Amino acid sequence: VGSHPRALLQCYFLHLLQLLSTCVAFSLVVIAGAWNEDLNNSSVFIWCFCFTVTLIILIVELLELDSAFYSWDSFLIVYASYFTLFCLSTSIAYSIIYLQFIPDGSPRNYAIAATAFSCIASVAYAIEVVWTCVHAEAASCSFPGLLKRLEIFVACVIFTFISNTSLYWHHLALRWYVAVYSICFILVTMAILGHKCKCDIRPPFTCFMLCQTVVSTLFYLTAEFGGQPQWSSDATCSSGIFMCVWDQRLAVAILTAINLLIYVVDLVYSIDLFCVS
Repeated sequence: VGSHPRALLQCYFLHLLQLLSTCVAFSLVVIAGAWNEDLNNSSVFIWCFCFTVTLIILIVELLELDSAFYSWDSFLIVYASYFTLFCLSTSIAYSIIYLQFIPDGSPRNYAIAATAFSCIASVAYAIEVVWTCVHAEAASCSFPGLLKRLEIFVACVIFTFISNTSLYWHHLALRWYVAVYSICFILVTMAILGHKCKCDIRPPFTCFMLCQTVVSTLFYLTAEFGGQPQWSSDATCSSGIFMCVWDQRLAVAILTAINLLIYVVDLVYSIDLFCVS
């Protein structure tokens, strides 16, 4: 990020804020007894994972080992971008879905505080993305790169829902949607790898980037207009189970619409780049 003492101090302050907020978030949930294995595993795992990786990064920078890594600034931008989305999505999910199962009193208050600290963590990671982009000339700051990482993130969230095979195993059309998510994920991963090695400035790869975006957009269109079953037809919803099959399918449909919108923006930008080149 630069060797200026003031810049380094600002970077360390951001890392310390990230460590503090993520540590407090998972500590409040565990220590306060607001713990439910089915509900909190994913949230606490994300907070612990963010804390651990951030701690490792801080140690590497304190020992001045970051110069031994290729494109350290680009790595910081990528990691902070994903952790911003991780903490933000966890804050939203925890506040909307999990809090309703926690009774009033101290456990609920601690859970609300944990959500607040998770929001603080997401803001701290977002600030690091902007701060690193300002202080470093990193290719990862480009708009297409950010769009494609966002597409991958949403796809990963979709994969967490469709890991429950009961959502699609007995429906041939839904299997096609799983194939769509997988194919698009592979294509966008290839595009990101090409962007990292700066192949996207060459005409053949520029054409591939455009074709990848067009194909992915069309595939997501087919998945988006698949339709959803009625809530009343799902027996698991009437049994009071957390996140019944219908709820999970609805979540996948919403995420599909979000990723479709991102792909449309990416497509418009890719067409513009292709016409200019």
